[in-house]
Amino acid sequence: MKILVVGTGAREHALVRRLSKDSSSHDLHAAPGNPGMAEHATLHDVALGDGPALTRLACDLGIELVVIGPEAPLVAGLADEMRAAGLTVFGPSKAAAKLEGSKDFAKRVMNDAGIPTARSITVTDPAALETAMDQLNTGGKVPYVVKADGLAAGKGVVVTASRDEALEHARACLTSTADDARVVLEEFLDGPELSVFCVSDGERVLPLVPAQDFKRAFKGDEGPNTGGMGAYSPLPWLDEAAAMRASVEKIAEPLVRAMRERDTPFIGLLFCGLAATRDGLKVIEFNVRFGDPETLVVLERLESDLGALLHAAATGNLTKVATPTWHEESAVAVVLASEGYPLAAHTGREITGLDSVEQEDCAVIHAGTKRDADGTLLSSGGRVLSVVAREDTLENARVRAQSAIAHVLLDGSHYRTDIAERAAHGEIERTVRL
Repeated sequence: MKILVVGTGAREHALVRRLSKDSSSHDLHAAPGNPGMAEHATLHDVALGDGPALTRLACDLGIELVVIGPEAPLVAGLADEMRAAGLTVFGPSKAAAKLEGSKDFAKRVMNDAGIPTARSITVTDPAALETAMDQLNTGGKVPYVVKADGLAAGKGVVVTASRDEALEHARACLTSTADDARVVLEEFLDGPELSVFCVSDGERVLPLVPAQDFKRAFKGDEGPNTGGMGAYSPLPWLDEAAAMRASVEKIAEPLVRAMRERDTPFIGLLFCGLAATRDGLKVIEFNVRFGDPETLVVLERLESDLGALLHAAATGNLTKVATPTWHEESAVAVVLASEGYPLAAHTGREITGLDSVEQEDCAVIHAGTKRDADGTLLSSGGRVLSVVAREDTLENARVRAQSAIAHVLLDGSHYRTDIAERAAHGEIERTVRL
């Protein structure tokens, strides 16, 4: 199958790499791509924001399946444009992508469909912030949760014990965006978080295995929120099969049904960000694409073919594809970030040592990298690359990933040394009821 993956980051590199391992050989293309994808796919220098050019490229190449990776082009309507040109696309329409483009919209859909989620209040007037905040969190006994309504590259959410910090972020959300700016205040959901990806063809849903990511920049969940500093799968504190079943029956299927009833069928990848509370799984957020870094570990565990699964969803034929199968081993991904990330990342610095990582039988997944005119590999973003290890136990995978990423040399870079540590050491209790 001739496949085009749209995007530049680690998620897209992981997709291309996994597609290259399918039992059926694919002719892989990526636009714009990154240096890591070049090992498996032909790269095309077409700007990510140029929808007409991407559509022309796919048509000219005779692409049989387009996989749109990032959220921004989905929210902008790239999938609609490509489908109008006769292309087969894995990714939701602009109307369906509003589930990620607006947290207020997602909340309204969840509430209408009876999907378990945190109580919330959407605020448009800065003068109403304090009253709403106190209504959701009387006395400030638990952390405050404040979310920018629109896309924020994974960094628009503040969870803090400080009422002043919560108010500052909420006011900034309302005063630094458009005239119709909104901010969503939520009750705090107590319990470990997990991500469950669900593939949908607009009517049916197939779940992928759960993963857990780490949002804070530094060890011990310290520092500001990031796009994600690492992930692991499976989760030893969770009944994986039961969690997948509950995610489909209580969350994904009602959501897909609600979107279909709104005449906006959801075709693509529904990312369910969940909290494992004592009352069961509750939705923290929906995304409309594969998540990064969770995708790295989920696809590392995937045993069956990826291309057939995505094509079946894109063509409304999930009933004709086998349920995905999985490796039993554990996978851990650790992200290497540029100096200053996530506040003000320093880029343009040379990266070396990747050969040593691969000698440890770990995968290097590129995110923010580029090559200069001489072919030297340089950093070009905040999250530069990830190292992924798969081993017989979570502890062994964690240790090997940490050992391998230490070989990567990038001046001023940093990474977390505690990815999956608590889970591997049995420090997360099984408290969720599924």
